Amino acid sequence: MQTHARDTAPDPRQLRRAIYTGAIGSALEYYDFAIYGLASALVFGHIFFPSLGTTGALLASFATYGAGFLARPFGGLFFGSLGDRKGRKLVLLLTIALMGSATTLIGLLPTGATGAVLLVLLRLLQGFGAGAEQTGAATLMAELAPRERRGFYAALPFIGVFSGLALATITFRVMQTSLTQEQLLDWGWRVPFLASVVLIFMAVWIRLKLKESPVFQQLSQSQQVIESPMRAVLRNARRPLAATTLMRMAETGCSTLYATVSIAFLTGFASRRLGESGADLASIGTNAVLAASVLSVLTTPLFGALSDRFGRLAVYRGGALFGALWAFPSWWMIDSGDPTLVCIAVVGGFALAANSMLGAQCAHFTELFGNRYRYSGVALAREIGAMLSGGLAPILGIFLVGLAGGAYWVLALYTLALTGLTLIGTWLSTETRGRDLTALDDAVGSGASTVHSPAGAGVLQR
Repeated sequence: MQTHARDTAPDPRQLRRAIYTGAIGSALEYYDFAIYGLASALVFGHIFFPSLGTTGALLASFATYGAGFLARPFGGLFFGSLGDRKGRKLVLLLTIALMGSATTLIGLLPTGATGAVLLVLLRLLQGFGAGAEQTGAATLMAELAPRERRGFYAALPFIGVFSGLALATITFRVMQTSLTQEQLLDWGWRVPFLASVVLIFMAVWIRLKLKESPVFQQLSQSQQVIESPMRAVLRNARRPLAATTLMRMAETGCSTLYATVSIAFLTGFASRRLGESGADLASIGTNAVLAASVLSVLTTPLFGALSDRFGRLAVYRGGALFGALWAFPSWWMIDSGDPTLVCIAVVGGFALAANSMLGAQCAHFTELFGNRYRYSGVALAREIGAMLSGGLAPILGIFLVGLAGGAYWVLALYTLALTGLTLIGTWLSTETRGRDLTALDDAVGSGASTVHSPAGAGVLQR
């Protein structure tokens, strides 16, 4: 059974409110996540794992960072299913409250072994809360936006993501310039985490003003909400699930490599080879990430708009191919330690390569899945992809570089492998530009049209 709605003009006031609340909420949420990534590269190895040596401390620190990605698929399972059964707004409120609480508590941790254990537990809570956050923001915007401009509007919440990353980077940059290294490691690192309590209260208040997606409201009113959407995804949407998971590999992996691993590489490997201060190279790296974050506020919606004109897959493949071509030149430039070259490398890999894929992804993933389990499908694919790419990127990247004696080409090969996996994913997918989001079937594969009661988990009668 299919349900199709007439194309109606979206409510401009609701659309503006969704843009505002989605972007601001995502900025505040991602500030927390980015603060942790920067602290992993610059601080946590020194205060929680000082006895492990430079490489060992970095590995242990990034292992805790990866623990958050390990928890994200479970958060996607839980909150994705909740979003398909109870609506998008509720999930957006719950995820940001959970993640913000965990972040604030990190700022109160003791150092040493006890603190390290608690750090892992709080990081798992962070990842669990993040498991459906960005999915919810992009899905809500795609379901509210005019069909012909869906790519542009669905990418707008991610302006908030990069604003949050820029805010986190600025915060750490201020800490680096206003405090000594001893002060930063003693108490300064706690300030950004504790400050997040104010930001989270603001984000929750902003999101309380959101209205529910009209696409979900129609699904509910037509009594097509199913009891177990995640089970339906695993039963009926295997091809779109595989495609989207692979398409996440380069986007998330490259984002993590250029935004986080590049700083760790500069401070832990390039500094020894060049005979320069690790703190100075850390400043060069954070400045480059800040520049890339600011530019990403412009490039992400730009690529979303280009996907409205040229198609989702054309833009996605273009970004993956550019990322592959950029792999060796970019890591060579980062290895040089030159401020200008490092900035060019990070901007090209992050603001252009990774975020050209992200700009097309926001609408494309939403359009691939049928309406009855859209939130669940997108959340599960995004978070499995994040775990396999973003979660492993710091640990595997630093480990392999250590084995190779600090050689930059290891990270270039890793980047190349991620882009190859993403290109495979695009060939499993199909073009979705302009698709009707009230359709119950998937854009590719068997689709939701095969969901029956009770085998398909049943329909909730309201």
